Amino acid sequence: MNSPQELSHEDVLRIKLEVLRQKHRDLDDAIAALQAQGPGSQLTLQRLKKQKLQLKDQIARIEDELTPDIIA
Repeated sequence: MNSPQELSHEDVLRIKLEVLRQKHRDLDDAIAALQAQGPGSQLTLQRLKKQKLQLKDQIARIEDELTPDIIA
């Protein structure tokens, strides 16, 4: 059994998931702010959108790992 200082693998994944979700929301805000400024920073916008997609993929992988498989 884990001592109070030790986190289970699932606990670590849940914490990591929340951090990734926060980063994803932050990128959403940054992208919206850039789009509000109008054209001119398309390269930065593309980079932020790519980062956001990568975060989404990481979030999906962790969610899949946390979700138990259902045997049909």
